[in-house]
Amino acid sequence: MRLGLGTGSTAKHFVELIGERVRAGLDIVAVPTSQATRADAERCGIILTTLDETPELDLTVDGADEIAPDLSLIKGGGGALLREKIVAAASARMIVIADKSKWVATLGRFPLPIEVAPFGLGATRRAVEKAIAAIQGPGSLTLRQDKDGHAFVTDGGHWIIDAALGRIDDPKAIADALSDIPGVMEHGLFIGLAQTAILAGPDGITVVERP
Repeated sequence: MRLGLGTGSTAKHFVELIGERVRAGLDIVAVPTSQATRADAERCGIILTTLDETPELDLTVDGADEIAPDLSLIKGGGGALLREKIVAAASARMIVIADKSKWVATLGRFPLPIEVAPFGLGATRRAVEKAIAAIQGPGSLTLRQDKDGHAFVTDGGHWIIDAALGRIDDPKAIADALSDIPGVMEHGLFIGLAQTAILAGPDGITVVERP
Protein backbone atom coordinates (compact mmCIF):
# COMPACT_ATOMS: atom_id res chain seq x y z
CA MET A 1 0.00 0.00 0.00
CA ARG A 2 1.09 3.57 -0.75
CA LEU A 3 0.43 5.67 2.31
CA GLY A 4 0.62 9.38 3.08
CA LEU A 5 1.78 10.16 6.63
CA GLY A 6 0.45 13.31 8.27
CA THR A 7 2.12 15.74 10.64
CA GLY A 8 1.30 16.68 14.22
CA SER A 9 0.88 15.11 17.62
CA THR A 10 -1.92 12.72 16.63
CA ALA A 11 -0.28 11.75 13.33
CA LYS A 12 2.93 11.06 15.25
CA HIS A 13 1.13 8.37 17.27
CA PHE A 14 -0.18 6.86 14.02
CA VAL A 15 3.34 6.74 12.56
CA GLU A 16 4.62 4.93 15.64
CA LEU A 17 1.78 2.38 15.49
CA ILE A 18 2.29 1.81 11.75
CA GLY A 19 5.98 1.31 12.51
CA GLU A 20 5.05 -1.52 14.88
CA ARG A 21 2.96 -3.12 12.12
CA VAL A 22 5.78 -2.71 9.61
CA ARG A 23 8.21 -4.45 11.93
CA ALA A 24 5.65 -7.26 12.17
CA GLY A 25 5.55 -7.64 8.39
CA LEU A 26 3.15 -4.99 7.01
CA ASP A 27 4.23 -4.09 3.47
CA ILE A 28 3.86 -0.36 2.74
CA VAL A 29 5.75 2.57 1.30
CA ALA A 30 4.96 6.02 2.66
CA VAL A 31 5.26 9.70 1.80
CA PRO A 32 5.85 11.95 4.83
CA THR A 33 4.31 15.42 4.91
CA SER A 34 7.12 17.09 6.87
CA GLN A 35 10.73 16.71 7.91
CA ALA A 36 9.54 15.87 11.43
CA THR A 37 7.34 13.04 10.16
CA ARG A 38 10.15 11.83 7.91
CA ALA A 39 12.46 11.57 10.92
CA ASP A 40 9.79 9.72 12.94
CA ALA A 41 9.07 7.30 10.08
CA GLU A 42 12.75 6.55 9.48
CA ARG A 43 13.21 5.88 13.19
CA CYS A 44 10.26 3.48 13.06
CA GLY A 45 11.70 1.59 10.08
CA ILE A 46 9.04 2.64 7.56
CA ILE A 47 10.15 2.56 3.92
CA LEU A 48 9.74 6.03 2.44
CA THR A 49 9.18 7.32 -1.06
CA THR A 50 8.34 10.68 -2.65
CA LEU A 51 5.48 11.96 -4.80
CA ASP A 52 7.95 12.22 -7.67
CA GLU A 53 8.61 8.47 -7.42
CA THR A 54 5.05 7.55 -6.35
CA PRO A 55 2.65 10.25 -7.56
CA GLU A 56 -0.55 8.38 -6.67
CA LEU A 57 -1.23 7.24 -3.12
CA ASP A 58 -3.91 4.87 -1.81
CA LEU A 59 -4.52 6.57 1.52
CA THR A 60 -3.42 9.48 3.68
CA VAL A 61 -3.95 9.46 7.45
CA ASP A 62 -3.57 12.81 9.18
CA GLY A 63 -4.84 14.83 12.12
CA ALA A 64 -6.74 18.12 12.10
CA ASP A 65 -7.12 21.23 14.21
CA GLU A 66 -10.86 21.45 13.54
CA ILE A 67 -13.38 19.15 11.83
CA ALA A 68 -16.82 20.31 10.67
CA PRO A 69 -19.82 18.00 10.12
CA ASP A 70 -19.22 17.94 6.33
CA LEU A 71 -15.59 16.93 7.10
CA SER A 72 -14.18 20.25 6.00
CA LEU A 73 -11.05 20.84 8.07
CA ILE A 74 -8.75 23.47 9.43
CA LYS A 75 -5.17 22.19 9.38
CA GLY A 76 -1.76 23.76 9.71
CA GLY A 77 -1.30 24.22 13.43
CA GLY A 78 1.91 22.24 13.04
CA GLY A 79 3.03 24.31 10.06
CA ALA A 80 2.93 21.58 7.39
CA LEU A 81 -0.31 22.56 5.62
CA LEU A 82 1.15 22.95 2.12
CA ARG A 83 2.75 19.52 2.00
CA GLU A 84 -0.19 17.97 3.86
CA LYS A 85 -2.61 19.26 1.22
CA ILE A 86 -0.41 18.15 -1.69
CA VAL A 87 -0.18 14.63 -0.26
CA ALA A 88 -3.89 14.47 0.59
CA ALA A 89 -4.82 15.60 -2.93
CA ALA A 90 -2.59 12.88 -4.40
CA SER A 91 -4.39 10.20 -2.36
CA ALA A 92 -7.45 8.18 -3.34
CA ARG A 93 -8.71 8.51 0.24
CA MET A 94 -8.00 10.64 3.31
CA ILE A 95 -8.82 9.60 6.86
CA VAL A 96 -8.62 12.13 9.69
CA ILE A 97 -7.88 10.92 13.21
CA ALA A 98 -8.49 13.24 16.15
CA ASP A 99 -9.95 13.54 19.61
CA LYS A 100 -13.55 14.71 19.86
CA SER A 101 -12.53 18.19 21.01
CA LYS A 102 -11.60 18.91 17.37
CA TRP A 103 -15.22 18.35 16.23
CA VAL A 104 -16.99 21.70 15.79
CA ALA A 105 -20.32 22.86 14.44
CA THR A 106 -18.65 25.68 12.46
CA LEU A 107 -14.99 26.11 11.55
CA GLY A 108 -13.04 29.14 12.72
CA ARG A 109 -12.50 29.02 16.46
CA PHE A 110 -8.99 27.71 15.71
CA PRO A 111 -7.00 30.43 13.88
CA LEU A 112 -6.76 29.72 10.16
CA PRO A 113 -3.14 29.20 9.05
CA ILE A 114 -2.23 30.91 5.78
CA GLU A 115 1.19 30.04 4.32
CA VAL A 116 2.75 33.00 2.56
CA ALA A 117 5.94 33.92 0.71
CA PRO A 118 8.25 36.13 2.81
CA PHE A 119 8.70 38.43 -0.20
CA GLY A 120 6.08 41.16 -0.22
CA LEU A 121 4.61 40.16 3.12
CA GLY A 122 3.04 43.57 3.75
CA ALA A 123 1.20 43.57 0.42
CA THR A 124 0.10 39.95 0.83
CA ARG A 125 -1.15 40.57 4.34
CA ARG A 126 -3.14 43.59 3.21
CA ALA A 127 -4.69 41.56 0.39
CA VAL A 128 -5.61 38.77 2.83
CA GLU A 129 -7.25 41.27 5.19
CA LYS A 130 -9.22 42.82 2.34
CA ALA A 131 -10.38 39.44 0.97
CA ILE A 132 -11.56 38.17 4.35
CA ALA A 133 -13.29 41.46 5.22
CA ALA A 134 -15.19 41.42 1.92
CA ILE A 135 -16.68 38.00 2.73
CA GLN A 136 -17.37 38.06 6.44
CA GLY A 137 -15.92 41.13 8.11
CA PRO A 138 -12.44 41.80 9.49
CA GLY A 139 -10.29 39.26 11.28
CA SER A 140 -7.14 39.57 13.36
CA LEU A 141 -3.97 38.47 11.53
CA THR A 142 -0.78 37.46 13.34
CA LEU A 143 2.56 36.43 11.86
CA ARG A 144 3.46 33.13 13.52
CA GLN A 145 6.72 33.13 15.47
CA ASP A 146 9.05 30.38 16.59
CA LYS A 147 10.21 29.86 20.17
CA ASP A 148 13.00 32.40 19.67
CA GLY A 149 10.62 35.14 18.56
CA HIS A 150 11.58 34.96 14.88
CA ALA A 151 9.18 34.31 12.02
CA PHE A 152 8.21 30.64 11.93
CA VAL A 153 9.63 29.07 8.76
CA THR A 154 7.89 26.12 7.11
CA ASP A 155 9.71 23.20 5.49
CA GLY A 156 9.13 24.98 2.18
CA GLY A 157 10.82 28.16 3.39
CA HIS A 158 7.60 30.16 3.77
CA TRP A 159 6.00 32.04 6.66
CA ILE A 160 2.57 31.58 8.22
CA ILE A 161 -0.09 34.16 9.02
CA ASP A 162 -2.68 32.94 11.54
CA ALA A 163 -6.10 34.51 10.95
CA ALA A 164 -8.29 34.63 14.08
CA LEU A 165 -11.77 34.76 12.55
CA GLY A 166 -13.94 33.37 15.32
CA ARG A 167 -16.15 31.52 12.86
CA ILE A 168 -16.06 30.84 9.13
CA ASP A 169 -19.59 30.80 7.75
CA ASP A 170 -18.54 30.18 4.14
CA PRO A 171 -15.29 28.18 4.09
CA LYS A 172 -15.42 27.68 0.30
CA ALA A 173 -15.64 31.43 -0.35
CA ILE A 174 -12.74 32.13 2.01
CA ALA A 175 -10.68 29.30 0.48
CA ASP A 176 -11.26 30.54 -3.07
CA ALA A 177 -10.48 34.16 -2.16
CA LEU A 178 -7.23 33.25 -0.42
CA SER A 179 -6.13 30.99 -3.27
CA ASP A 180 -6.48 33.91 -5.70
CA ILE A 181 -3.99 36.12 -3.81
CA PRO A 182 -0.43 36.24 -5.17
CA GLY A 183 1.93 35.51 -2.30
CA VAL A 184 -0.43 33.06 -0.60
CA MET A 185 1.19 29.68 -1.10
CA GLU A 186 -1.61 27.69 0.59
CA HIS A 187 -4.23 27.95 3.33
CA GLY A 188 -5.38 25.57 6.03
CA LEU A 189 -8.94 25.03 4.77
CA PHE A 190 -9.14 21.43 3.55
CA ILE A 191 -12.46 21.13 1.71
CA GLY A 192 -13.61 17.94 0.00
CA LEU A 193 -10.44 16.01 0.82
CA ALA A 194 -11.32 13.94 3.91
CA GLN A 195 -13.73 11.04 3.39
CA THR A 196 -13.67 9.69 6.95
CA ALA A 197 -13.04 11.05 10.44
CA ILE A 198 -12.23 8.75 13.35
CA LEU A 199 -12.83 10.58 16.62
CA ALA A 200 -11.74 9.39 20.05
CA GLY A 201 -13.53 10.47 23.21
CA PRO A 202 -14.38 9.36 26.75
CA ASP A 203 -17.19 7.17 25.39
CA GLY A 204 -15.02 5.44 22.78
CA ILE A 205 -14.51 5.81 19.06
CA THR A 206 -16.89 7.50 16.61
CA VAL A 207 -16.50 7.06 12.84
CA VAL A 208 -17.99 9.80 10.64
CA GLU A 209 -18.24 9.48 6.86
CA ARG A 210 -18.51 12.53 4.62
CA PRO A 211 -22.15 13.11 3.58
